[in-house]
Amino acid sequence: MTHFAVRRAADATFVAPTQLPYSSSGFRRRTVVDEADGAVHSGFGICELAPDGAIGAHVNAYEESFHVLSGTVILDVPEGSYLLEEGDYGLLPTGVPHAWRGAGDTVARWADMLAPVPRARYGYDTQAVPALPAREPVRIDVRDPRTRSFGHFEAAQMDPGKQSQDLLAVSASMRTALLVYSGITVKMMVDSDLGAVASTMFMVQYAPDGVAGSHDHPFEETYLIVEGTVDATFDGERHRLGVGDAAWAGAGCVHSFANAGTGPVRWLETQAPQPPSRHSYRFTRDWDYLRETLGEKP
Repeated sequence: MTHFAVRRAADATFVAPTQLPYSSSGFRRRTVVDEADGAVHSGFGICELAPDGAIGAHVNAYEESFHVLSGTVILDVPEGSYLLEEGDYGLLPTGVPHAWRGAGDTVARWADMLAPVPRARYGYDTQAVPALPAREPVRIDVRDPRTRSFGHFEAAQMDPGKQSQDLLAVSASMRTALLVYSGITVKMMVDSDLGAVASTMFMVQYAPDGVAGSHDHPFEETYLIVEGTVDATFDGERHRLGVGDAAWAGAGCVHSFANAGTGPVRWLETQAPQPPSRHSYRFTRDWDYLRETLGEKP
């Protein structure tokens, strides 16, 4: 049984969903990972909505996180309507009615993370609901406690030398402050502070010498490359991933990463279910060391 999947941008297929109970127009989605891959906790895809398109109001029996990759789109929820732009991200908790409307002059594109994975045999765990009021949309304000389910990402947030109070202010919590270690920087986006209970979403960047040794987790991960090139190994299979490529590692899949270029490599990463407070990482090197240590004893 394969515990990973790799999706190439060149092979990407976007289709208009026809099996879902809510109406849509001008909407297409590229499936990156679903239950057909063996995923239990993770659904992941890239969505496209035309400027005059719309996705009807619905609720999901799963948690949905999103990150706007390009363009602008309007999200309607019971609390109001919000104009989302490139770099915005947010959380749609289980059971919250929501709808999407096109905006701007170009197709809007966003990544969505669905946790747990929608099940085809149960109608993809989605139900249409009455239309939401189409209010005049407003921009999100992550410093406003009323919109703390949203945030905004800028590439400068990955540079330790450019951190400032103004830049930190566009993050929803102190937990989204930059984590820096061994040529790797991590910027948390969606986590329990935003109200997520089933998943996380964050941005990862590797310096030219950035390397993560082989390890596995008791949860599933997805990766969408947004800058640079990375050599990724999943259960012994090596893949070179570039911009637009995506991959999924199931629980127990041993994987590692190394920057394959001369500049930074950056990707959007998700985890589901949320990592435990201890033993989130099981590094191969630690168990190899133990075996070597035991083998040295008489």
